[in-house]
Order: sequence, then structure tokens, then C-alpha cells
Amino acid sequence: MIAGHLQIKNDYYFMVLNYTDVNGKRRQPWVATGLPAKGNKKRAEKMLMELRQSYVPPAASKGNGEFSTNMLFADYMELWLEIIRGSVEKTTFSSYTQMVKGKIVPYFRETGVSLGGLQARHIQSFYLHELKTVCANTVIKEHANIHKALKYAVKMDLIPYNPADKVERPKKQKFIADYYRLEELEQLFEATKDHPFSLLIQMTAFYGLRRSEALGLRWDAIDFERNTITIRHIVTTAKIDGKYEVIRADRAKNTSSLRSLPLVPGIREKLLALKEQQEEDKRVCGDCYGKEYEGYVFVDAMGNLFNPKTLTAVFSRLLEKAGLRHIRFHDLRHSCASLLLANDVPMKQIQEWLGHSDISTTANIYSHLDYKSKLTSASVMDNILSLPDSTQPGWRA
Repeated sequence: MIAGHLQIKNDYYFMVLNYTDVNGKRRQPWVATGLPAKGNKKRAEKMLMELRQSYVPPAASKGNGEFSTNMLFADYMELWLEIIRGSVEKTTFSSYTQMVKGKIVPYFRETGVSLGGLQARHIQSFYLHELKTVCANTVIKEHANIHKALKYAVKMDLIPYNPADKVERPKKQKFIADYYRLEELEQLFEATKDHPFSLLIQMTAFYGLRRSEALGLRWDAIDFERNTITIRHIVTTAKIDGKYEVIRADRAKNTSSLRSLPLVPGIREKLLALKEQQEEDKRVCGDCYGKEYEGYVFVDAMGNLFNPKTLTAVFSRLLEKAGLRHIRFHDLRHSCASLLLANDVPMKQIQEWLGHSDISTTANIYSHLDYKSKLTSASVMDNILSLPDSTQPGWRA
């Protein structure tokens, strides 16, 4: 029977095993019990005894790059990443990698649990551990990664069932969008009117664009004759193999995101002025002017594309310098939605303007801002339901 003892950490019992692996290296995996230290010593001791009797040290690691039931679950997760690498978008792979290698792998490597030995209680303990430092929505995303990886293990006949199916996920937290009111947007526009990001900020707020959509605007998507702007190209970043890459693609977040919007006179004039300025920049710079990003609307004086990460950082500094309340760049999109709602634009039209795939998405994010509809409901109730006159509150004796 393998050796082990109990350890208290953050007022919870952990089981610490002690063994020598196949390579002669000492291992001390920690396994969470999920039991508070107060009043649970006997239960923790029983769990430790059961674990010591049933625990089988992993027979091999991922060294040969092949899947095995006996491999560490942490190693399996890393190999699973390589399996899906070519079947998902780079941005998706980047998101998966950060979560798997940053959170899931380090935790489960400490436990020493194998793929075949992984049980629902191990996963549940991981979620309890994570909820001490991150929100429920982050744990739900971690669950999605683990569940998808284990689903593949079932498909490959490595395990008989998916233990993640038995785990209780935390309840998703409702997202409350932050936004600027009309006065704040006007202050922002005024404070940044001479900055190179000025038109980018204005168009993002006016059209409720995603950052990737705004940076992905190309001149061939702007029809100055028909006065339309077509959203069909994106620019974003993804961390691949430890390095950030700029991703450019003729796609959008979903089918509904591919949309045409009216080119209003004020924006039209500013775009024509910017186009003329870019032509002048090309003439002045000559061969030094960048060719790689030719055709993009938002480039600097040397033809270099505005970097998404740089935009986010600079935007924060602009707000601080102007003494404005801090919001994310993406919150300009929410600001657009709030103004539309405040001016009686129907939710269905807002969905189409923002490019949401389903009206339920729009309603879930912005329903709390729809105050005017609540006033209508209050007025209806006030007209149909009569309240009795009373000279004093009913709770008085």
C-alpha cells in the first residue's frame, strides 16, 4: 500500500501521497478531499486510507507521444491540445492552450492522477479549488475543455465513460455590460479628436463594432457610391507556442456578424479625409511605406496595422489622461447598444445592428437596460389595477 498523510491547506484537508515513480523519482501528489478542516478529520482519514489502497502510480508519462490509459491526465491534456490544433481556429486554440496549460495541467500534475484513474471527485475538487480565485464563468470554460478532452478519450476507447458528465458545474453568472452614457461618449470623442485612434474609436462606438471587426475594416468593404460598410474581415491576436500572432481572416464571429451597415454622412467625410491622408503618407514615405497591410483602413503613417493589444493599452491610457471613467475598448460596443435602447430602437433591430447570432443573446446582455419598456408595463398596471385609498400605512397597529 502506498504511503500518504493528511495536510491542511486554506482550511481544507488534502491527501498527500508519497511514492517513487518508474524513473526512480520521488513523487508527492496532492489530492483534494473537498472537506473543511474543522470537524472532518475522521472522514478525511477514511478517504486517505481508501486512496492509499486504490491508488496506482502512473506507469508511464507522455514521453513517446502516444496515448495511454496509464498516462498522467496532465500529459493527456497536453497531447489532446496537439490533436485538435489543426481542427480549430488559431484564436480558439490559443484560448484552449492558455486555460489547459495555465490552469488545468499544473493542478492535475500535482495530483499525479492518471487518465484511467481520473474520477468525478478529482474534477470536482479542481473546480472547488479554482472557485477560490476565479469566477464561476471561468470554471465553466475550464469544464468545457476538460469535458471535450475526455469525450475524445472515450471515442479513442481509452476510458469507458466521461467522468466530467457526473460533475456539478457552478451556475453561470449573468454578465452586466458596462458602458458610457451619451455625455461620456461625447467627452471621449472630444478628448481624443486629435489622436490617431480618433476615427477608430468613433466608428466602434457608432456602429457597435467588435475590436476585431473595427481593426479588420478594409477600403474595399466601404462603398462610397451606395454609402454602405460591410463587416466581413477581422484582425485579432492569438498566443501560439508562447508568441503573439496577428490573425487576419475573411470571416466573422458568426454568420450574423457578416452584415452591411449604412455609411452616414459624418463618418463618410472622415473616411474620405483619412483615405486622402493615407495616399499622402504613401507619397511622402515612398518605398518605406509598408505594403503588407495595404488596403486596411486603420494603419499608422508608415502603413503598419494598428495592433489589437496596443489599441487596448493605449485606449486605457487615453481615458486616464482625459480623466474619464475606465471602461474596456469592447465596452464602446455596449455603449452603442445602450444608446439604441434608450432611444426606443427595438431589440430585434439592435441584434441585427450588432451582428448577434440570436436575439436571445442581445436580450440576455442588454435587457437590464430596457427601462422604457418597464415604464410602459408600470403604466399598464397602474391603469388596470386600482389601489384602495388609505389614510395610514397598513402595518400600523
